Amino acid sequence: MAETERSRGACAYCGRELTRGGMTKHLRACEARLQAITAADARAGAAGPQIHLQVRDAYKGDYWLNLEVDGSASLKQLDGYLRAIWLECCGHLSQFSPGGWGGSTIGMARKVEQVFRPGVELTHIYDFGTSSVTLLKTVEARAGKRTGKHPIALMARNAAPADSCQECGEPATRLCMECIYEDDRPGTLCQAHAEAHPHDDYGEPLTLVNSPRMGLCGYEGPADPPY
Repeated sequence: MAETERSRGACAYCGRELTRGGMTKHLRACEARLQAITAADARAGAAGPQIHLQVRDAYKGDYWLNLEVDGSASLKQLDGYLRAIWLECCGHLSQFSPGGWGGSTIGMARKVEQVFRPGVELTHIYDFGTSSVTLLKTVEARAGKRTGKHPIALMARNAAPADSCQECGEPATRLCMECIYEDDRPGTLCQAHAEAHPHDDYGEPLTLVNSPRMGLCGYEGPADPPY
């Protein structure tokens, strides 16, 4: 299914729902966001580059984020945010690079403003066994103050995909790994069928959460923003 049909999300400032591409354009002109920026710039404190990043999973693009990151934040802080909202399961290693698997690793101590220039896209890899690959593209930067007390602001994210139960077609809430790996089925189940479904080798079905790492390694969520 095309991204424009299946992957929509809400602006954190005004609540408007748009596709991934539409959201990037919307955030430039969102009145509620502009008001938040004006209020932030009126407060005491140091100003600096605030960098808008569009973040998406590299495989399908159904999962995406729009973040505004203080340029003084480190890649380690950005890595921690991605782990908290999307990735962390077993403490795996991760890296940022300019060229994916074959690119050179960028040190986690580097500042965001040092590596994310206009048009630059970096790859983030979490777990070098069952990998989750994320693409982070610089949209634009503004000079000013962060809109919140934390260095990373979540401006928008995709809505959780509307999966259907493989047995009855009702909205799914659970994911059966045994169905995926052993039976080559979607594995998505409503609560009723999850309770009645046999699960001999892979444990109980997982709760569906809004993350591209769902179903990989030991990931169980919760896929919530860290702040």
